[in-house]
Amino acid sequence: MMRSLYSGVAGLQNHQVRMDVLGNNISNVNTTGFKRGRVTFQDMLYQQMSGASRPTDEVGGVNAKEVGLGVSVASIDTVHTQGALQTTGVMTDLALQGNGFFVLKKGEASLFTRAGGFGLDAEGVLVNPGTGYRVQGWAAQVVGGREILSTAGPVQDLVIPVGSKDPAKATSRVDLACNLDKRTAEIPPGAGPDAVEDGTWRIEEKVYDSFGLPHTLRVEFTKVVGQPNQWLAAVDVDPGAETPTNVSVALGQPAAGGDRIFTVEFDNRGLLRRVGDAQGNLSQETGALDLGVSFDVRDATPGAGGEAVRQDFRLALGSVGSAAGTVTQMAERSSTKVFGQDGYTMGYLDTFKIDQAGVVTAVYSNGSNRTIGQIALATFANPGGLEKVGETNFVQSVNSGMANVGPSGIAGKGKVIAGSLEMSNVDLADQMTDMIVTQRGFQANSKTIQTSDQMLQELLTLKR
Repeated sequence: MMRSLYSGVAGLQNHQVRMDVLGNNISNVNTTGFKRGRVTFQDMLYQQMSGASRPTDEVGGVNAKEVGLGVSVASIDTVHTQGALQTTGVMTDLALQGNGFFVLKKGEASLFTRAGGFGLDAEGVLVNPGTGYRVQGWAAQVVGGREILSTAGPVQDLVIPVGSKDPAKATSRVDLACNLDKRTAEIPPGAGPDAVEDGTWRIEEKVYDSFGLPHTLRVEFTKVVGQPNQWLAAVDVDPGAETPTNVSVALGQPAAGGDRIFTVEFDNRGLLRRVGDAQGNLSQETGALDLGVSFDVRDATPGAGGEAVRQDFRLALGSVGSAAGTVTQMAERSSTKVFGQDGYTMGYLDTFKIDQAGVVTAVYSNGSNRTIGQIALATFANPGGLEKVGETNFVQSVNSGMANVGPSGIAGKGKVIAGSLEMSNVDLADQMTDMIVTQRGFQANSKTIQTSDQMLQELLTLKR
């Protein structure tokens, strides 16, 4: 009689545990990055009234007689299924599509979360604004003027340099990709200024010195008489300036006081063949063709005496035999196109963006982009073994395995979706159904206790 009472009590207690987990799931239905819990039951110990016996020649075998002693909780699992993504438009809101966790630091302790509602603190550190825990990743290092991002080192705090300056950069390369009209008339020597103006194609582009001051680069192409596939080009910088800039052009390193003229030769398909400078040097007929350009930059600093400093850059015409990003000579109207130049003025950090690989890129007011760092992600052999510590965070346990920290897309890690948050994976319909089943189980176990009590009451009344 007592066994059924205790079985009923065990049923009540464990159904209450299941109800506790269901209640926690429902209360966190709108918690960002929450992963629902699930309770599974198993039967408890059994009291054996008689053991099993094997068959004999006379009779068959007999099964054991066992009475169960109730139910127990087999496990309370964390279900790490993907939650729905909600677009927020906030650049620091991050969601993970696929496996993985964001890595946070609380002092020296590492925490892991799927809740990506991040923001910046007063020092520009990317943090969880609700807890102050710092988001971990790798910071880019500047080596030789280039940003190098290495994910092989230890993770560190990610700092967004809000309001920082991007210093001016002098132009070091200008890429031309214009077309020179094959049908352009040849200009004979000694022709008047009107004829020269009509038969010359002019290209202008801004270039910058080391202070970030702009200068006008002008390249004028004139068809060579008697050479249908040759053009004469003249380079000038700040052609309207009061003080000449003394431009020099050469295949190698241009010297001060050199000539600013060079020639461009095309093949019968209208593609680049070779170039030559005023000193009679001819380029190879393979590979990329470019020339060195040098000009004077006057120092306007008070007391500096206005001394001129030479600035050099490469004028790239493209690759031999190629039409992509290259100067060409086709029977089509001449075009003024500069493929690009790499100089710019000083700028301030306007904003930043985070791509699907978790790479953080700063965008400056001068149009330049700088890689700041990359967000680290962690995966585990058994994510269900992680322990919940509140605030939608997990910590590593002895059964979760070691954290495999790396960038997005490596070792099964998911993609980072900026401007979105991952919602809870709680399904209300599923939870409500489980509540009904749990309530009925609790009610049935209470009836077991009530019926057992009535049977005991009958025993007490036998003496009467």
